[in-house]
Amino acid sequence: MEPQQENEVARPPERRFFIHTFGCQMNEADSARMGEILRRLGYLRTEIAEDADLILLNTCAVRDKAEQKVLSALGRYREVKQARGTLLGLAGCVAQVHKDRMLKQVPYLDFVLGPDAVAKLPEVLSKVKESRARVAETAWIDSASYVFPRAEAETARGKVSEFVTVMKGCDNVCSFCVVPHTRGREQSRPVEEVLSEVRMLASVGVREVTLIGQNVNSYRGGVDFADLLRQVCAVDGIWRVRFTTSHPTDLSDRLIDACGELERLMPHFHLPVQSGSDPILAKMRRGYTAAEYLDRLERLRQARPNIAVTTDVIAGFPGETDADFEETMKLVEQARYDNIYGFVYSPRPKTAAALHEQEWGPVPYASKVERVERLQARGREISLEIGQAQVGRKIEVLVEGPSKTDPDKRFGRSPENRVVNFVGTAEAGTLATVEISKAGANALFGNQVS
Repeated sequence: MEPQQENEVARPPERRFFIHTFGCQMNEADSARMGEILRRLGYLRTEIAEDADLILLNTCAVRDKAEQKVLSALGRYREVKQARGTLLGLAGCVAQVHKDRMLKQVPYLDFVLGPDAVAKLPEVLSKVKESRARVAETAWIDSASYVFPRAEAETARGKVSEFVTVMKGCDNVCSFCVVPHTRGREQSRPVEEVLSEVRMLASVGVREVTLIGQNVNSYRGGVDFADLLRQVCAVDGIWRVRFTTSHPTDLSDRLIDACGELERLMPHFHLPVQSGSDPILAKMRRGYTAAEYLDRLERLRQARPNIAVTTDVIAGFPGETDADFEETMKLVEQARYDNIYGFVYSPRPKTAAALHEQEWGPVPYASKVERVERLQARGREISLEIGQAQVGRKIEVLVEGPSKTDPDKRFGRSPENRVVNFVGTAEAGTLATVEISKAGANALFGNQVS
């Protein structure tokens, strides 16, 4: 080996990180922000876990199945750690709720990091390396001190669409939901801070922003959510604006009016109903009846005809009878959702539903599965019917790049947030007119005409 020259500066060895993200858009945004922090520390991203010097799992605790996936992944990544001494960290909601259990159950875990502690990742890594001790950072940060994660120009450049976090937490405390215990009380980001990030994203070529929060339409960052949408839609360079997730009780008349008036606000609304049975909705602490939900939905559709509406439904909630589930199926027929995300109920720690499950009456697992399968089957049929009604139409697609299923085709999304795979030459970040020739339950297919 040749000796190092005197004027040659020794470069530190390259370190690589791998992030495995579970769960919602909030987690996706947090993972992106953690990636930016790691890049500032000199790490390079890798898509191959076996090449990583740091593996970070950003986790979801909303359902038991998500937690089981995390444990399974940890088992796989243990082999990487043993082979190359990789640091292994657990972030997100499972880290927040099950810190002590995870540290005990997974002795090869180096650190846990709660959702509020994303900004403390450099400090945590430093402690792990210097002390060679396991570190847990899951303390809540009050509203005066909390810093919302923010996208960076360098990593946003070249993207067509980007998430913008506008609030976190939830004050509704639905009886089945662990979010108040993982993300805390609602905190809204100041409106000027949100607008500053959106302007920055527009300046580097981002054309679509999705405003996100656990209960995004309860935003109170100096203006209400309807006014925030109006101001974001007015930012030069932003062509499309979306948001998720909403609570039906916060679907105000002002928000409905904004949906009808703002051209840049895309005609897609995710409005979780969870059940169509009033007794079950009451036990869920949802704050509305099935009739009230359908009334708000109808007013939304009057304001924005042909708006695509998607929803969440829980099957097998404690005490749910066959008759209760039939009420849910009846509501599905009336609402005719573009897509239904159906889930089997699973008890979550510290929630009222888990505490009262035996009292209210647990539903046998086989019945839960049968109900959710029936729900999803009917949901797919309705989705297909809605998709087939698009055949022959010409729709405007915001192009995102090569199709994920066929590299010879392009793909993007319609204003209604439907995936569109098409034959054409349009570049990512441009708008293309596509004539739809075929429809599936989850995607549309066609040819670019301009």
